[in-house]
Amino acid sequence: MNLEKTSLIGCSPVPLASYLKALGILRVLSQQCPDARAKGFWQGNAFTLVSTYDREGLIDFFLARYAPSPVVAPWNGGSGFHPKDNAKALDAIGASTLPTFATYRETLLAARTALTSLGLKEKPEKEAKEILLLRCRNTFSEAALEWLDSAFVLTDDGAKYPPLLGTGGNDGRLEFTNNFMQRLTEVFDLSTGQPTADSPAFLSHALFDTPTKYLADSPIGQFSPSASGGANATTGFDAKSAVNPWDFILALEGAMLFAAAAVKRLESLSPGQLVYPFCVQPSGAGYGSATQADENDARCEIWMPLWSAPSSLDEIKSLFSEGRAWVGKRTVKNGVDFALAVSSLGVDRGIGEFQRYGFHVRNGLAYFATPLQRLRVHRDSIASDLLAACDGWLQRFLPKAKGDTAPGSIRRAAARLEAAIFARAASAQDNNPDNAQELLVALGECERTLSRASEKWRIDSFLKPLPPLSRGWIKAIDNHTPEYRLAASLASLSVRFKKEFYPVRRHLEPVKVIAGEKAWTDWLDKADPARNEVVWHEGSVIDVLCAMMRRRLLLAKSAGEPSWPEYARLTAWPTDIAAFIEGRIDETRFAQLLWGLSLVDFSGDAITGDEMPTPPGKAHDETPPAFYAQLKLCFASRLPGDKRVPIEPIIFNLAASRDGARASTQALSRLHGSSIPVTQIQIPLSGDAARRSAAALLFPLWDTQLAALGRAVAPDFFPQPSLR
Repeated sequence: MNLEKTSLIGCSPVPLASYLKALGILRVLSQQCPDARAKGFWQGNAFTLVSTYDREGLIDFFLARYAPSPVVAPWNGGSGFHPKDNAKALDAIGASTLPTFATYRETLLAARTALTSLGLKEKPEKEAKEILLLRCRNTFSEAALEWLDSAFVLTDDGAKYPPLLGTGGNDGRLEFTNNFMQRLTEVFDLSTGQPTADSPAFLSHALFDTPTKYLADSPIGQFSPSASGGANATTGFDAKSAVNPWDFILALEGAMLFAAAAVKRLESLSPGQLVYPFCVQPSGAGYGSATQADENDARCEIWMPLWSAPSSLDEIKSLFSEGRAWVGKRTVKNGVDFALAVSSLGVDRGIGEFQRYGFHVRNGLAYFATPLQRLRVHRDSIASDLLAACDGWLQRFLPKAKGDTAPGSIRRAAARLEAAIFARAASAQDNNPDNAQELLVALGECERTLSRASEKWRIDSFLKPLPPLSRGWIKAIDNHTPEYRLAASLASLSVRFKKEFYPVRRHLEPVKVIAGEKAWTDWLDKADPARNEVVWHEGSVIDVLCAMMRRRLLLAKSAGEPSWPEYARLTAWPTDIAAFIEGRIDETRFAQLLWGLSLVDFSGDAITGDEMPTPPGKAHDETPPAFYAQLKLCFASRLPGDKRVPIEPIIFNLAASRDGARASTQALSRLHGSSIPVTQIQIPLSGDAARRSAAALLFPLWDTQLAALGRAVAPDFFPQPSLR
C-alpha cells in the first residue's frame, strides 16, 4: 500500500496537550497496527503523520480498533480503588467484555489483588505507598509497565515522580487515571463497543481541528491551560472548562513516551538522580512575564523537541531515551543551559526546534504547562565558542546570585544576563551584533556589581573575577556606533609601568594579575596599595575618565617616563572623539560597553583589518576641535622625527578644571619648548567642552589619525598626505 501524508492540524506544539496528542497517535498506531508503517514529523505548527491510513482510515482505526493503554494508579486517592472514590468508570471498564479493553481489565484486577494482598483499604501513605508501588511493578503485566515507568521511578532514595504526570498520576486534586477512564466512557459505549454519538465529531476535532460543539466541562489539568476555564477565561468573571475527551485520552497516551530513569552520574553526589527527557531546572528568564517568583515556584522546565524528518516510533523512543543536551562536556542543568545547548548544537541531531514549557503555579496553587518560547537549533558562535570560555564562572555565579543573601544589584545583573542569553539563543540572525553586544554588556554589569559587592559576601560565595574573554567578541558586537568604537579603543589601551601591566580594567575594579601573566585571578586584598588604581564610581563618565587620566599621569611620572606612553590594539577615530567632546554620544551605553570590553583579552597577534571597528562613509572627514589637537600633541606617544614632549600634568589639570584658556597657553609653551612648530594661537575654550577634551586625551590615536587632527594646529609639522 502507498503511504499517505496526513496533516494533523489539531496536533500543534502548543498547548502541551496538543503536542502529547501527536505523540499518542504515533505511539498507539505504531504499537497496535504495525502494518500502518507509521512515521511522523513536525511541519510548521502541525504534526504530519505518514502511514498507510488516510484521513478516514485514521478516524476509523481509533473508533473501531483502538485498545486503550491500561492506565491505573491504585496508590492515589481519587483513583477509583478506594471507598470514597468515584468508581463508576473503573467499574464499567472492569465489567466490559470488549476485546479492546481486555488488557485494561487484567490490569484493574492486578491492582485490586495488590491492594488486597497488602491489606490496604484506604489510600496508602509514605512507606505503605512505596511498598504498593513495588508490588505493582512486580506483578503488573508487560503491557502496563510502560505506564508505570512514566508515572514513577523507584530509587535508593524512595519513589521519584516525573513532572509530566504530577506526583504519580495526579496533580493537586486532579487524578489523571480516573479521569482517563471517565473520558473513555464518554467516547465508547462499553456495553456494545460502539463509539458514542458525539465521539466521531470529537475525534475529528482532536485530529484535524474541525468545528465541534458540546465539549465537556471536564478537567484537563496542566496540559492545556486555556481549556481549563477559571478567571478571565471568558467575557464574564469566570468560565467552565471546555475539554474534548479525545484530547485528554491521546495526551495521556503520548505522555507514556516520556519514561523516566534513575541513573548514577559521576558528577552527582546523590546515590541516584532522576533523569527525565529534556527536563531541567526552571529559569525565570526568556519570556515576557519572566520573574524570579516563577523560578522559585516552578516545578521544572521541559523542552519539547520538534523534528522535521519522518521518524518512526522506535526512532522517537531512542531520541527520548537519551533526552540529554550538553553545554561543552557537561549536561545541562537549567533553562539557561538548555538555551545555550540549543544554540551550540549540543543536542541530538535531527531536531529542528524546541518548544519550551515551564510548569508554573497559576490560578491559585495549580500547576500549568505554560508555553514560554520556541527556539530553533542552530550553530551560534557566540554561545558555542565565545561564551563557553566563561562557562565555569557562570555556573558558580548564577546560582549564588539567586541566593537569599545575594545583594539586589547582583540579582538584577544576573537576571539581565539570563535574559540576554535567551535573547541571543532566540535570535533568527546569527550575525546580529545588537543581541551579542547586549550579552557582553550583561557580563560587564555582572562583573561591575560583583566588584562593588560586599567583600564578605564575595568571599563566602567563593566568587572570583570573570576570566579574560576571547578577542572574537570585538567583531561579534560591532554595531557601528561611536559608543562601541570609543569603548573598544579605550578597553584595548594598556601600558607597562616599571614592568607592571596596566590595562584599563585595573582602573575599574580591584583585580590582580599573577606576575608575568594576564589572567585575572583574584580580588586585591584590602591592604594592597594597588587598590589605589581603581577610580571607577557610579557618577559622571567624564569624571571617571578624568580620574583615570589623572591616575595614569601619576603612574607615568613616578615611572620616569620621558613622554606620554600609549599602546592600544584598537584606535579611537577623530570623528568619534569629536562626538564625545560635543556631548553627542550615549554616555551610559559607552560606560556599559567599556565594562564589557574591559573583560576581553586584547593580547596576542596584531588586530587585523577585518577586526578593526571603522566609522561609515564620510564620517572620517570630521575632526575634533583645535583645542583638543593642541592638548593631544602634548600627550602623544609618537611624533614625526622622533620628537618627544615631556609629560606636564598641569595641562590636563587645567583643562579638567574647565580652564581651557590657561591649558591652551601651557600646551603652546610645552610644544614650542619641544621644538614642535605649532601655530601660536591661544584657544580660550572653557566649561564642559574643555573638561570633555581633557577626558578625551585617554583615547588612543594612531599616527595617521594624530596627523589628521594635528594639521589644524601644526600644518608644517604634519605635511599633507600624497594624492598618489
